Formats: sequence, C-alpha cells, structure tokens
Amino acid sequence: MNGYIGAEQVLIVGKEMLIGSSWDPYETLFEDDGDTGYFYAVDTRLNDPVIDALHIYNVSNVTDGDKPSKVQIVWSNDGLKSALLINNYVHAIFDFDGKRGYCRTGFPPITYWSKDGHDWDESALDLFK
Repeated sequence: MNGYIGAEQVLIVGKEMLIGSSWDPYETLFEDDGDTGYFYAVDTRLNDPVIDALHIYNVSNVTDGDKPSKVQIVWSNDGLKSALLINNYVHAIFDFDGKRGYCRTGFPPITYWSKDGHDWDESALDLFK
C-alpha cells in the first residue's frame, strides 16, 4: 500500500485506546473503547466534525486479542483517503473525496455521509496506488 504512515501504535484488543492522524482539514481516529473498535472520519471545518464511523470489531469476537497488534493509520499521497491497518491488513478506508467509507464488517450499513453504505470493496485498495 502506497502512502504516508500518519500514526502507529500497539493495540491490545479490549484495552481502551485512541489513536489519530490528520491531514488538514481531515482527521481519522481509531478507538477501542473496551467493547468495540471503530474508525472515525473527521472534518475539522465543521461544528459537528465526526462525519462517519466504521465498525471494525467487537472485542468479544476477537480470539487472539490478548496478543499485541500493530495499528497504523495511512494517508494517500493526495491526503484525501485514509486507511486503517491492523497487523498490515487493511480493515477500513475513508475516501474523503468520494464521500465513502469501506470496512470489512460493512457496518453500519448506511450513513448520511456514506450514502452507498460501508460494504467492503477490494477496488478501494486502488485508491492508494
């Protein structure tokens, strides 16, 4: 995957953490709140800046969550796409230009920002070529 690593941190699934990276005016955040993992898209120009959220996992469903994992937030070279990688595997992508989020769980199905839903599409990886 081509791009710029904006943030990197060790994750223990179920241990609360928040990691973020920005490329003005956008920001993406990954949060594990102890129950779930979510990836958020933020537009810092807005009064209500969180524009979308992608479900990554339920802690109770991760079988090897006690093992340390590497979380990375990667930005495309144009700064208009951001990806969430866990152990070098892409779990989610936000395309700020196309107003679309993609995640492996496809949840939530539709939001006001990502009107076409969040279903995973392998072609989303082409956004980072």
